[in-house]
Amino acid sequence: MSTNQLILKNLRKNLKNYLLYVFALVFTVALYFSFVTLQFDPSMDAAEGSVRGAGAIKAASVLLIVIVTVFLLYANTIFIKRRSKEIGLFQLIGMTKGKIFRILTMENFILYFSSILVGVVAGFSFSKLILLVLFKVTGVDSVAQLHFAPEALSQTLLVFGGIFLLIMAMNYLFIKKQTILSLFRVLSSSEEMVKRISVWEILIGITGLLLISSGYYMSSKMFEGDLTSVTMLFLTMIYILGSVIIGTYLFYKGSVRFIFHLIRKKKDGYLSINEVLSLSSIMFRMKSNAFLLTVITTVSALAIGLLSLSYISYYSAEKTAGQNVPNDFSIYHSEDADSFKKALDDANIPFSVKEIEVYQADVNMENVLNSSAGGLNFDPSAVQTPVIGASSVEGLELAEGEAILSGYSSMLASIITFEDSGKIEVNGLTEQFPLEYSELQDDFLISLPFTTGGFPIVVVDDSTLEKLASDLDPEIQRSSSLYTGIDITHPEDTDQAINIFTELDLENTGPNDSQQLTSIAMKNNMGFMMFIVGFLGLTFLVTSGCILYFKQVDESEEEKPNYTILRKLGFTQWDLLRGIQAKQLFNFGIPLVVGLLHSYFAVQSGWFFFGSEVWTPMIIVMLIYTGLYSIFGFLSVLSYKKVIKDSL
Repeated sequence: MSTNQLILKNLRKNLKNYLLYVFALVFTVALYFSFVTLQFDPSMDAAEGSVRGAGAIKAASVLLIVIVTVFLLYANTIFIKRRSKEIGLFQLIGMTKGKIFRILTMENFILYFSSILVGVVAGFSFSKLILLVLFKVTGVDSVAQLHFAPEALSQTLLVFGGIFLLIMAMNYLFIKKQTILSLFRVLSSSEEMVKRISVWEILIGITGLLLISSGYYMSSKMFEGDLTSVTMLFLTMIYILGSVIIGTYLFYKGSVRFIFHLIRKKKDGYLSINEVLSLSSIMFRMKSNAFLLTVITTVSALAIGLLSLSYISYYSAEKTAGQNVPNDFSIYHSEDADSFKKALDDANIPFSVKEIEVYQADVNMENVLNSSAGGLNFDPSAVQTPVIGASSVEGLELAEGEAILSGYSSMLASIITFEDSGKIEVNGLTEQFPLEYSELQDDFLISLPFTTGGFPIVVVDDSTLEKLASDLDPEIQRSSSLYTGIDITHPEDTDQAINIFTELDLENTGPNDSQQLTSIAMKNNMGFMMFIVGFLGLTFLVTSGCILYFKQVDESEEEKPNYTILRKLGFTQWDLLRGIQAKQLFNFGIPLVVGLLHSYFAVQSGWFFFGSEVWTPMIIVMLIYTGLYSIFGFLSVLSYKKVIKDSL
């Protein structure tokens, strides 16, 4: 048999084992090529000014290269070990290590670059769809066209060609350092099979659980006011990151075995065939895969967390815009309001106007703020706050000496809490006005330029406002004290009104805002971030899922003699398969659940900095990730089913 015939025969023989690897390679090449194509697509010019697309895509493409490189090198390690006996047989029949390396190189070259070719074609086919998705989530009004970029092709070939050279170098070193005897023992020594659990492992397991729990606890308390300086906050974040990552490693190194050991001990060693195939296998194998599972869990948590936070911002864009700009248009200067109203009248667009006198004052809130005030560095006895009159709020009546607070951002609400009632004092330049605070309302009444960054404004009775107006501290007043809010009567006229607002260049003549334009800008920026994170997260999901799948394929082949014995003892395929299903539930479920928990506590600790809604976007992201991740567990069960069927 010639060398070429041997190469083709090996390819046909091993193709079934490489199918998912080929799929993952095609998928990653397609993703990378279509991703890089965006850098050279003329359609991206429409997004360039608002999201700086090319720069962000270049940065993300570097991370994409890192993820793909690690995956391909790791997958190659698994496959070269699986073929160790075959390499040993080649040496036994007289082949030199150099010739064996050339055979493997040709096989890999054909498989690798064929997959790259298919991936490039697939990436080019889907590049328009990806661009459409980008324009959709960012709100860019542009036409997406199918565009082939030779620069993207050359960059893709250069990157994956470099990865191929790394793979070949790895194969060369593996073949060179292995003896014939060691090649026949690679698979049997690749997994650590520990029969008994030691006291040291029990301590490791308990330590891992304690570290993760302490990290979760600190993350939940991080913004509750106990941390009174930036240094303490920074050190706490470092501790949380370190304790969770180290705790995760120790969890896989000892906690899983410790927990399952307790389950086995509770059953006094009487385990069903399902428990033998699931619990026992997990106990003996997770320890040796601790580092790999820690990396997969940590990066999964990072991907889910970042995607959840970006989606929270995207999902909350309209509500946040409504808080920053409570009317369709908010105008800061009176002359700008007059010119805008005149232009609307000329265009026959009906509208309503709300004008509110806004004064700035130092307010003593010591009696209504919580004692720590979230650890923020400010004086609760002199909080500079906007003050407006009750007549400016529709349906609100206040008695003399009465006040309410209104408009409270979710970010500050998670850091600072208010009492339900109490006494506050509004300070003028020379006079103080004691008031009885009775309620905290959610309504945002004036736009962001008139406020103090999400802190609630004070609504007082009109007589108190008149007294304050004659005793203002001029040093803390804004350049404008009249807030003008304009609402378009008919929603269908809003787009035309926005065009007029833009033509008058009101965005640049002062801190004037449009609620719809603010919402679009937020969706544009956060949509692009969500697109980038989702792209990287999907790549990691596929690669990590494939790695776990390859590990399960290896384990199934290694355990095949055990299945043969069990089948001969009378256990049916279904008996064994039920245990395998439970095993895959643990193999894929444990890293997934731990990753979801990590991301949940990470998101809960600071989601309020990103938006006003948390549960819906976070749950949607987690469900999608779980659904896609579960596909690889299902494929692993199918692989085991075939091995069990062929075992007898």
